[in-house]
Amino acid sequence: MTKTKPVDGGLSSWRPAAGSSVAPFEQLRLLIADLIGRGVLPVGSKLPTVRALASSSGLAVNTVARAFRELESAGVVHTLGRGGTVVAASGDAIREQVAQAAAEFAAVVHGLGLPEADALAIAGAALRR
Repeated sequence: MTKTKPVDGGLSSWRPAAGSSVAPFEQLRLLIADLIGRGVLPVGSKLPTVRALASSSGLAVNTVARAFRELESAGVVHTLGRGGTVVAASGDAIREQVAQAAAEFAAVVHGLGLPEADALAIAGAALRR
């Protein structure tokens, strides 16, 4: 399995709004859904771990886990067990296929030790053909 660094999207600096009538898990769920909807967290992006996000936000692990479960139930993310939680293609088979191909490409690039800038240049050239 490909080791992918989590995409932060500003999550590590996020804190729940104190005194809000919206539950903290729901605030987090809405934030992540918004970041995904705006493309800040693109399909295939790995989210921070539940523990890391709980620590950085000051929330309980169970609160973050609930937000992740709700997102997974809605098909917004999917959990890969020990592989973490990633942004789902939400039923878009084409994007899911491209995300899988991109993950495989990343694994080859990392395995060969090619710098990211070089890999992106090669991929860009291939897309322009």
